Amino acid sequence: MSERWQYLIVLGLCLAITAPLEAFGPGVYRQPRRVIGAVAPVALAFLIWDAVAIAAGVWTYNRAYITGIHLPFAVPLEEVLFFVVIPLCALLTYNAVTAILERSRRR
Repeated sequence: MSERWQYLIVLGLCLAITAPLEAFGPGVYRQPRRVIGAVAPVALAFLIWDAVAIAAGVWTYNRAYITGIHLPFAVPLEEVLFFVVIPLCALLTYNAVTAILERSRRR
């Protein structure tokens, strides 16, 4: 396996592992406006932070572990996806834990 796919593979595994959590509660993927409202502002803030750090030479990425696809301001594709995937996985986890705790309190 080429090392350059590792970052994307890890992000894919994060999504795959948390996907079954959608079965609990009202669901995250079934509420796209709420997901966008929760993820987009934070992702945007951190992408700006990354772009500034990259431009200043403070932050870099090991080219061996990324595909080489860069978006504007030299931000790697994987980093953009990271700021979407990880908060999405956190929302899935939070939603599932909240639903399970609510069900256990009703008993």
